[in-house]
Amino acid sequence: MESRPPRGREPHGRRRLVVRGLIAADVVGLFAAFVATALIWGAGSGSGNRLALAFEYLLFALTLPAWVLVAKLHTLYDHDEERTSRSTIEDFVGVLHVVTLGVWGLYVGAHVTGLADPELYKAVTFWAASIALVTVSRAAARAICRRRPAYSQATLIVGADAVGQLVARKFLQHPEYGIRLLGFVDDTPRTLREDLGGAQVLGKIGDLERIVRALEVDRVVVAFAGGGSEQHVDVLGRLKSRDLQIDIVPRLHEIVGPKADLHSVEGLPLVGLPSPKLLPFSRTIKRGVDVIGAMILLTLTTPIFAIAAWCVRRDSPGPIFFRQPRLGLGMKEFTALKFRTMRVDTDDAEHRAFIRRTMDASAMPSSNGIFKLDRSNAVTRSGRWLRKTSLDELPQLLNVLRGDMSLVGPRPCLAYETEHFRPHHFERFNVPAGITGLWQVTARAHSTFGEALDLDVSYARNWSLGLDLLLLLRTPFELLRQKDATA
Repeated sequence: MESRPPRGREPHGRRRLVVRGLIAADVVGLFAAFVATALIWGAGSGSGNRLALAFEYLLFALTLPAWVLVAKLHTLYDHDEERTSRSTIEDFVGVLHVVTLGVWGLYVGAHVTGLADPELYKAVTFWAASIALVTVSRAAARAICRRRPAYSQATLIVGADAVGQLVARKFLQHPEYGIRLLGFVDDTPRTLREDLGGAQVLGKIGDLERIVRALEVDRVVVAFAGGGSEQHVDVLGRLKSRDLQIDIVPRLHEIVGPKADLHSVEGLPLVGLPSPKLLPFSRTIKRGVDVIGAMILLTLTTPIFAIAAWCVRRDSPGPIFFRQPRLGLGMKEFTALKFRTMRVDTDDAEHRAFIRRTMDASAMPSSNGIFKLDRSNAVTRSGRWLRKTSLDELPQLLNVLRGDMSLVGPRPCLAYETEHFRPHHFERFNVPAGITGLWQVTARAHSTFGEALDLDVSYARNWSLGLDLLLLLRTPFELLRQKDATA
């Protein structure tokens, strides 16, 4: 007998919850910025009269629906239902545009209508405060929404082969996505992995409509299920009438990345793949960001360098820095620097075996639920906290200044790891290796070695300055959340 979730959940509950939360956050953030500006500088007219200030508050309150409309036109309320990993950092550019347009619209409108006479420095103060407070309010709103039952999406995966089970495992690794995995539907399912939280195959593709209706499914993910494509089209076509969120994993998912372009020929959709290499101008921009960023970070972390160096030298005999040959841009070898966290002359045979084992998509995590080689017998006392905080990688800022690495990019690769590469994995060498990157921010020790390589390739194919800035902004937050650093 099939279990049923609690009744009474409205369809698209996540959408309604998050949209209302984000609208409230925008209104609160804007109004708080307006109040803060008034408290700092007084009424816009400069008179300081309470009546004048109250009039300005009323006028501003009347403009708030227009702010929300502009935010809607910038799609700032549209992506949280379908994009499970949507973060407030991704909203920043949109928030910047909306606030800039709104502030200067108010400034010009006030002068044209004569209803107020705001000074430029007050407009600039309001602009800066609005960007900061709206961003903080949106982050708080998302955090609150993710704790509400309506945020959870009952999810069914069509396809229980390797790809479908990979999707399921990624959902389970990220509870912040709000995905409640119900199970799989497939005509010819594989044996399910042990780390799928007890998920089961609930039926065949022909049963999909009945299962969706019975279990009140919110999201269906199609991942290469057994059965013909015509059967998929018929079943999913009928499901679309139920107004579900339907995601389709492309069959060439190893090749198709988030930056792929969707276009058409006489209505037939085609997926265009971007060029895998950085253009010279892009390389120049990326290098400029690296040099400036590395110099700032080295200046700010000088005290940490000194403390870490003292701890490493005190704990065990040997050098402060661990030097290791790694492969960077174009597979060019360079010497990567890290604070030494293990005893000198530790054998790498164990790590080679670990890489070989976790290259297989069917590899199982360790008993602690992560893909991390346990080398606690070789790690020093200071090495444990350096690894846990990822501070052991700070010396790689010197590699960035030397041009060996970038602030953002694929993990610097060991030469023997390439023995296990599939052909498309070599695309990761089209961009410089990085201190942080897509794998470090999104998966870290929760992915197999093969999955980590696929994330590196995805970064290389979809590089943009915006992606680099997004990953840099997310890295500190991920480090604070990360309880287990990788080897």
